[in-house]
Amino acid sequence: MFLISHFFYDYFCEFGFTDDWAKFLNMLTLLAILIFVIYITDVVARIVLVNSFTKFASKTKTEFDDLLVSHKAPKNVAHLVPLFITIKVFPLVFTDYPKIEAFLVVLLKVYGILLTIWILRSVLRTLESYFKTLPRLRDKPIDSYIQVVMLFVWVIGVASSLAVLINLSFLSFFTTIGAASAVLLLIFKDTILGFVASIQVAINDTLRIGDWITMDKYGADGDVIEINLSTVQVQNFDKTITTIPTYAIISESFKNWRGMQTSGGRRIKRSILIKSKSIHFLSEEEIENLKKIQLITKYLEDKQEELAEYNRINNIDQSTLVNGRNLTNLGVFRIYLRTYIERHPGIHKDMSLMVRQLQPTSQGIPLEIYAFSNDIRWVNYESIMSDIFDHIFSSINYFDLELFELTPTIFEAPKN
Repeated sequence: MFLISHFFYDYFCEFGFTDDWAKFLNMLTLLAILIFVIYITDVVARIVLVNSFTKFASKTKTEFDDLLVSHKAPKNVAHLVPLFITIKVFPLVFTDYPKIEAFLVVLLKVYGILLTIWILRSVLRTLESYFKTLPRLRDKPIDSYIQVVMLFVWVIGVASSLAVLINLSFLSFFTTIGAASAVLLLIFKDTILGFVASIQVAINDTLRIGDWITMDKYGADGDVIEINLSTVQVQNFDKTITTIPTYAIISESFKNWRGMQTSGGRRIKRSILIKSKSIHFLSEEEIENLKKIQLITKYLEDKQEELAEYNRINNIDQSTLVNGRNLTNLGVFRIYLRTYIERHPGIHKDMSLMVRQLQPTSQGIPLEIYAFSNDIRWVNYESIMSDIFDHIFSSINYFDLELFELTPTIFEAPKN
């Protein structure tokens, strides 16, 4: 490089350029050559290192080296080769411009620190993925441990970069920061909390713009429209805007509906109250009438045969329906509802579906519908749910059941 520098310098002098111009043009030419060499070196280093490591990883039994490749650790390490070349050659390129050289060397050192952080980040992500494959560590909070280490790496890396930029030793820089930390923490408390919260939200993927969240404490129930260092803005469904401190997202509880949105199903969980006095065993005549309902005709025929066989084998006296096993209007109604909901075009067929009894109350027997709609949009979801319950309210009379309704007591005026 030294000989090349002299060659171009002499060449420009022969063309009649002054000494200053010859030095300047010589510097630009060498810089262009260096940039070209750095680019070629970076490409070659990446191809050689990545391909070699990939072939090596494919031959080993452990998954660790495969994870290193998938997290781009060899690719990041390859960037060190052109960096070392640049640091060595820079003094020759800027021999006549020591101030420019000093400034660019500082930038190179900062870049080297950031590149080191990036390499460590790849290694830590690899360790995180690898530890999760180990059976004995699957129930451990690996993410939290890696995040703590990564936080320390970033703190040390940023501090080192700042120390290099202001030309201060690492220890002196931390001593100065330590003396001012109490004041900084007091003044920038919310900013620091927001910064840490923003990092955790981003790393853990806790919240994204566009997520529907519910946070009762702040009256938030809507879509996230902005996430910044200090606040999270939520546009509620009534079009009002709620502002939540970013650190509250990690320190307090909130509900994120993203899982529901990505699953493609929205839960229907609603119950009706049935008067307990309206529940009774079904007579043969009532069963024959219910067979006219097509959704349960086959069920009633099969169930009649099953119960008749059971009662016959066990010599059950059928003159009284309480003896043996018999159908009830509530049980048949449950089967009818489950069959109806299963066939409803608005219900997600691959998710949980049941019609179940809940704990009896003083108002009657709660019968709960638990299912998922196949349309998560609010208006369509409400329409599907309303359609199902419209049918329930209309069909319950066919089973000789009654819904509980609170009737207000009418007090008579006292007689004189």
